Amino acid sequence: MANSGNAELNISKYFANDPPSCFDSLTADEEVRSQGAVVEAYLSYDYLATGTMDNQAQINIPDSVRDMWEPPKVVPGIPPTNLTMPGVSVATDLTDPVQDAVGLLVDANEAQQRKLLLPDNVTQDERGLRELIENACFRSAVNLTARLLTIKQQGFGHAGHPVKHSPNSLQLWFTRIALLVKLGQYEIARVEAEPFGALNNSDVFYEFYHPDMHADRKGSMAPFSFRLLLAELPVYLGAPRVALNRLTDLLAVVNQIRSYFERTIGSVSHAKAAHEFWTTRETRILHSIVNCALAVKDFGLVEQLMDRLISAASNPQKRILLSAWGRIRLQCGDMLGAEKKFSEARRLKEKNSSEAPDLIDRGLLAVAQNDFQSAFELFQKASEAAPTNTMLYNNMGVCLLYSGKLKEAIKLYESAIQRNTKSSLNESLLVNLSTLYELESNHAKEKKINLLKLVNRHRADLTVGLDVCLKLQTTV
Repeated sequence: MANSGNAELNISKYFANDPPSCFDSLTADEEVRSQGAVVEAYLSYDYLATGTMDNQAQINIPDSVRDMWEPPKVVPGIPPTNLTMPGVSVATDLTDPVQDAVGLLVDANEAQQRKLLLPDNVTQDERGLRELIENACFRSAVNLTARLLTIKQQGFGHAGHPVKHSPNSLQLWFTRIALLVKLGQYEIARVEAEPFGALNNSDVFYEFYHPDMHADRKGSMAPFSFRLLLAELPVYLGAPRVALNRLTDLLAVVNQIRSYFERTIGSVSHAKAAHEFWTTRETRILHSIVNCALAVKDFGLVEQLMDRLISAASNPQKRILLSAWGRIRLQCGDMLGAEKKFSEARRLKEKNSSEAPDLIDRGLLAVAQNDFQSAFELFQKASEAAPTNTMLYNNMGVCLLYSGKLKEAIKLYESAIQRNTKSSLNESLLVNLSTLYELESNHAKEKKINLLKLVNRHRADLTVGLDVCLKLQTTV
């Protein structure tokens, strides 16, 4: 947490009422998010072909529309030289850092209180993988993907060897790499993603294989979200401009496909639904481009794309986008511009809809104006309107800290954990509370170890390292 004497607040970092991206709340699968199983958007896309963004967009879209992607040119009689030859890059399973830390810093008896689903506890198939993800056992899910890919001759030691691909195997790879990104295992994700390139090699298209293998299907076997994930991956590797270029290339292809169906509306039976389907995909790419543009501080591009997104959105989405735009302007220090966007969002509020988004917007504006008491009161009202949004306690706690009320902030966080232990033990609150303990006294380590015990008993995987999340060193 920043020094309390620092007048410039990084709202996106300290006021975590949103997921990491302004747009995750728009793109994540509502059913999955409501279960609290998967917060980021990645794992809600195309996952095992159910509950997906694509299916939500249009249930009855034909495979020919869903898979549409132009394969590379192949000269008859000459086999392609560029093949996709992936393999699991680590020989051992990912270990559980929470249990390891408890064994080191507490004792073996406490470590045994940890109850996690392991790969051996579920069926060795996609159903078991789904069960692990729904229970937030992400490391176990990564380990199960390694087993399933080994069965498909794509496990450890198989990188660089030709292999037959299928929609199932590519879905497994998408899920594995998405999980690795979620867990912050970026180097493993980079190595394992590299053989896929931009998913444009001929062996990830149905046409590469004998027609009998896939019932004459044509187009891409790879989930669209796998393409999106591979394009976004450089952001996590510190190369947002590379990601921006990849996403722009992806957008160009999707725009061509969407335009094709737009031209054929009225003459092709499913053209209207197909156009809407690819418009949804185009919108998702635009969300990612905005995030990349923010990372490289290209605010002109951000403004241009936000305007484009809002002009094409329905009223409920316009309200969310305008609110996000206001928060972006706050991060740029443009308080008047932010207030304008928040006002536009407020005017789109539908009857009987929640007051919480407007209260949060006003609270963030008050923070930017250093009016922490007003901000606290607004976040408190938002919490009453949306009692399941435990992230608002982060906002309130930081307001108390910047008002000089350190002990009250600690008490607020601790009370939140007591009332709703599992959901309140999120990474942001843990980081903030651990930092407050360090500011409070020299006896912070004991209190942080008590937090570790709670995590051990009530949380599955954390997606932030314990050295960051609890500020605990777990190496000897």
